[in-house]
This record gives sequence, C-alpha cells and structure tokens, in this order.
Amino acid sequence: MLAAGEFVHAQGQVTVRTTAFDVAAYPGSVVRLTITCRCDAERVVATVFKREVPLSRTADSWQGFIGIDLDTRPGTYTVGVSVEARDKPAMIAATHALVIKPKRFPVRRLSVAPQFVDPPPSEIERIQRESALLQTIFAGVSTAKQWNGSVQAPLSVTPSSNFGSRSVFNGQSRSPHAGIDFGARIGTPIESPAAGVVVLAESLYFTGNTVVIDHGLGLYSLLAHLSEFKATKGDRVGRGDVVGLVGDTGRVTAAHLHWTVRLNGARVDPLALIAATKN
Repeated sequence: MLAAGEFVHAQGQVTVRTTAFDVAAYPGSVVRLTITCRCDAERVVATVFKREVPLSRTADSWQGFIGIDLDTRPGTYTVGVSVEARDKPAMIAATHALVIKPKRFPVRRLSVAPQFVDPPPSEIERIQRESALLQTIFAGVSTAKQWNGSVQAPLSVTPSSNFGSRSVFNGQSRSPHAGIDFGARIGTPIESPAAGVVVLAESLYFTGNTVVIDHGLGLYSLLAHLSEFKATKGDRVGRGDVVGLVGDTGRVTAAHLHWTVRLNGARVDPLALIAATKN
C-alpha cells in the first residue's frame, strides 16, 4: 500500500497530498493514485517506472492508475508528483515510495494443436505483423478517460484460470498468462468491461477473433477467442454493451473468453483493476 504523503510549499503554504489505494502492491497489481492540491494548479504530472501516469481531473483532484507489470522486480520505486501553480515562482514537487512485494505464480500445463506451439513457417510473418500491431495499440495513450465508476468483468462467471500463471504448452514453456479466462458456452454474450472505443476487431493467429477496446487513461481491454463479433473498429461502447460472443477460435483447449488488460503499457491482473476502480 502506498501511504499518503504531503509536501508543503514554502511560499504560500501550498499543500499537495497524494494518496493511492491497493490491497497489496505486487507484479500485476493496480494502484489508484489521487492527487489533491489546495492551489490554482495549471498542470499536474505524476511519474513512475520512468513513465508519466495519465491523469484525469475532477474538481480540485487528479486521478490516475499505476499498472505494475508482470515482470516488475520486487523492491521500492519512486512515484514523483509535480504541480505547476499559477502565480507561484517555483514548481511544487513531492515523491512517494511504492513498495512492490514478490508474488509466486502457479504453473499451468495445457495441450493444444501443434501449430499453436510451433507455428508453420508460412504463418510467421502473420504472427509478427499481428504482434507489432498489438504493441503499437498498447503503446498509445489516450489521455481522455472514457469511463465513469468501476470496471466490470465481461462475463458474470468465476474465472477458470489465474493471471500470471507460467504456461507450458505441449511440454514447452511459453510466456506467462497475461490475462484471465472465463469458461463459458459458445455464443454466450461478452460485455464491454467499461466504456471506450473499439480500436481492433479482427481474427488473429493466437487469440482468434479478437476485440480491443481503448478505455482512455492508457487502459486497454483485449477480449479473445470470440465466435462472433458484435462490434466493429471505431464503435463507441458503454459498460455492459455486448461486443462479441464466446467462442473457441485461436489457441484454445475449449470454448472460453480470454480477457487481457494493458495499463499504460503494463500487463496487469484484470481482477486487480476491478478492485482498484471500485468507489
């Protein structure tokens, strides 16, 4: 948990208070950052992991969400806050310690079609192109927040897999599971976790029929293995709007929905995002 901090500016006793909330800070978790300033602020900036945290303003406070990537090493990191106040000769600044604790992730062993472990040469160019496309999407930061309130799960069933599981496909170790899965029947409606804009709706090699939604503030949802699309690129969707149907396309062992969340480039646990966005 990131403790509340306070910095008092010598000229005019301007106070900046930064507060963050999280059950526990660990690889894959999400920290909610709230900054308040009793001043006429012109610009507020927060940084961590050498990146700026996108912020949205409400009255005299600014809020953003810090994503702690799955590969982040445990340790103490610095959250920096700076405020440019009108009619003040110097920038107001504060720093806070973000302590990330270690977390042990389970191993999952799955059997899938051989072409999804060792793709044929004819598919390599496609896989590389699709990977580059997703990385480009996730690297973009839409600073305008698209949603209000909390983020919800896209299906109202208990997840059937754990975020961060070390994946072994057909006996071969692969990248950790950077999302969560929901087992469900083919054709089950999939709801948008929060309001946003659909930035991708197409078939990809590994994730099958895939929808990506930009929620703003650097937050993206990827919904994979759909049997059918109910949204197209460019659509604006609200929380709870149906964007597709559960399927078994791509690399799967059975019909299910895979939900991945990227937050300011970080791979985070969707369940941690839900907890961090609750009022």
